[in-house]
Amino acid sequence: MHVDMDAFFAAVEQRDNPDYRNRPVVVGARPGGRGVVATCSYEARRFGVHSAMPISEAWRRCPGAVYLRPDMRRYAAVSRQIMQMLGEISPLVEPVSIDEAYLDVSGQERLIGPPQEIARQAKARILEAVSLSCSVGVGPNRLIAKLASESGKPDGLTVVGPGQVEAFLDPLPVSELRGVGRRTGRILDRLGIAKVRQLRGYPLQMLIQHLGEKAGRSLYAQARGMASHRVGVRSARKSISKETTFAEDVRQQSLLRSRLQRLSAEVGRLARYKGLSGQVVTLKLRLAGFETHTRQRCLVSPVDTDDLIFATAWQLYQESQLVGRPVRLIGVGLSDFEHGPQSEDLFEATPERQMVRQRRKQVFKTLDEVAAKFDSTLLTRGFYGKGK
Repeated sequence: MHVDMDAFFAAVEQRDNPDYRNRPVVVGARPGGRGVVATCSYEARRFGVHSAMPISEAWRRCPGAVYLRPDMRRYAAVSRQIMQMLGEISPLVEPVSIDEAYLDVSGQERLIGPPQEIARQAKARILEAVSLSCSVGVGPNRLIAKLASESGKPDGLTVVGPGQVEAFLDPLPVSELRGVGRRTGRILDRLGIAKVRQLRGYPLQMLIQHLGEKAGRSLYAQARGMASHRVGVRSARKSISKETTFAEDVRQQSLLRSRLQRLSAEVGRLARYKGLSGQVVTLKLRLAGFETHTRQRCLVSPVDTDDLIFATAWQLYQESQLVGRPVRLIGVGLSDFEHGPQSEDLFEATPERQMVRQRRKQVFKTLDEVAAKFDSTLLTRGFYGKGK
């Protein structure tokens, strides 16, 4: 079973603010600046507004909407309530984002009833717990359950039995399948493939010839409703990254440095929270005209502290030959993880170094505690060194 909240961020705002109900609500960047729509209410979608749309385009299409910045702390609190409730329906719940999750409901028929009843109870319990609607899809595997929940939005309930899979898939546009982006969509269009029914008629080798090995095999399997049914097994996180888009292109080194410090602190805090340390630091820069550059450095040993992440990223910037060019977006990432805190060099573990390490650990522990209890920007660490 796949449970997907309807326009989650916007729905929470409408729930908590009666004046916003039945009005178009857009959550994301503010009009007049840069950035995109995080999500929007169904009233706003009638104007053609959608997630990931540039906020300037959303404003052009719907200037009368309520535009709000995301309140992630509030949304996360509601999400925890929802996931806790879903855990009462099935012992196997796999959250895949703040507003959606997969549940393994096999064997629950004897406790709750048939799939239709399990889905109905999930919707009713969520509505009672948080006063929000969701769409639920039930199917023999993850792909069908996800497509089923999407097909009924908003406030939908769709059950696809094993014998109904092909009939359910046949009329769907191929764009609904996983991995069909603009490039793959253009290739399928040239082949005259618009519906899943048509896709199923193509031999595997022909799809591989036109789309490549990975995409060809994936679409061949999806057209036949073949996918994983496992719930609760997640692949390890591959990277942690944070980025920001400036309201105007920035050349000032002090502003770029300050923003990179803040982003490095967010990455470090999340890495420590997840119990991860990474060996590769990545700097991302987007210039005017959406010209994007990335630079990476592999460190001697994994790190999880803000200062080392920042120092590496700032050095990458200074060595990038992009210094002085106007920057639209700047970001930093950490990857190549190992579990546990950053490693220490035991051969240099003098009493003085041990004392410095202990003090640094306490500093970051205090910063993390303040961020968790109050606000991530309330207390930050000062950085020293070249370029201050």
